Amino acid sequence: MSGISVRNWISSIADRGRELLELPLSTPQDPFAQLKAMCKDLVSQKGEARGTAAAREVVRLWETLPEKDHLRFFEMMQNDFSANHATVKKAADAFVADPSEDNLAVLTKASEPARQELLRRINMAPGGTRAIVDMRETLIGLLKENRHLEPLNADMQHLLTSWFNRGFLELRHIDWDTSAAILEKLIRYEAVHEIQGWDDLRRRLAKDRKCFAFFHPAIPDDPLIFVEVALVHGLSDSVQALLAPAIDETAPQKANTAIFYSISNCQSGLKGISFGNFLIKQVVEELKREFPKLKQFATLSPIPGFMGWLRTRQKSKAEDAKTAAKVLAAMDDDSWINDAEKVAELKKPAMMLCARYLATCKRGKSPLDPTARFHLGNGAQLERLNWLGDVSSKGLRQAGGMMVNYAYHLDDIERNHEALMNDGQIAVSKSVMQLAGN
Repeated sequence: MSGISVRNWISSIADRGRELLELPLSTPQDPFAQLKAMCKDLVSQKGEARGTAAAREVVRLWETLPEKDHLRFFEMMQNDFSANHATVKKAADAFVADPSEDNLAVLTKASEPARQELLRRINMAPGGTRAIVDMRETLIGLLKENRHLEPLNADMQHLLTSWFNRGFLELRHIDWDTSAAILEKLIRYEAVHEIQGWDDLRRRLAKDRKCFAFFHPAIPDDPLIFVEVALVHGLSDSVQALLAPAIDETAPQKANTAIFYSISNCQSGLKGISFGNFLIKQVVEELKREFPKLKQFATLSPIPGFMGWLRTRQKSKAEDAKTAAKVLAAMDDDSWINDAEKVAELKKPAMMLCARYLATCKRGKSPLDPTARFHLGNGAQLERLNWLGDVSSKGLRQAGGMMVNYAYHLDDIERNHEALMNDGQIAVSKSVMQLAGN
């Protein structure tokens, strides 16, 4: 049965079940109260038709709930749909007295909050998965000022991680013939190098470019994450060159390198659920099959944390603190890029500091820079720094105009990954180590 057929079938069940629901004839003064009552009704349902109808009504009420009631709704989900503490204590005491597998199973079941079952039942509704992803996006926006809702967030992330595991994801090649609705979303979701309208998007889908995205069957028309790839000769050192309008018509036949120059997560509600590692590895396999002449797979990546690190570095007692302060002062505004003498003076110290930042600075065992953490954690190697690789305002602001190539050497990916995860060892090329002064 196709995804569309399944959704139609579920909708028909919900339609039949709606006749069994005792819905008010008019909208109440308090939409939150109606949503709360419907959630309680949903978890009490036994029949499939009525339960699906109640789930669809919960989705409808959530989608129309006033923003001022969002916090009340999440607090209700957390507090009114928690685990029964008395039941948990009884099961825990039984397990302490007799730590058998049977008693552990009882304790595990008792300790699961009722909100997890509520979410599973909401997920039965047509559009239920989309609604839960949207709920979590809203919740994440409220967490900073409402840390007490972290247990609810953890439950939502736990369930979404299961529902969006790799086995459910579908890789699709995106081209100019893809539906306009999906193409429009690419423009909206691009988070690394802004797509400047339809003409720019057409360029990024030309013969010397590739775009792939992961989709989920419950949200078939909305990408979860997408990657943009350039087919080129050798490692690229400038994103402005990659985004230039000229098309290399010979690339599909002659290119020896695939450059991943933009990876964008599309669903904020799926924060903390990783798709990128699967995406890159599967795209590499797709590209190898289609273009057997490809020998290198690498990125041209931003360095989003560098300038922030420099500001911290200049206040430290590190031996290069004064150098960091001088580089920061010289890059105080974007005008330095137009001064050839200043550009030449800054190149050596800035690249030395950036190499140290990427090759040595960590958070625990993981690289400090978020993009480095992603690619190096996937088994890539820190391959090359590129001076003035991105001279856009954003590139200058984030990394002093520098970009980095992370290379995916296919024979070394698993070894690099294990070395980083187990020992905190970053795979670094000789050229970058020399820049860092090591």
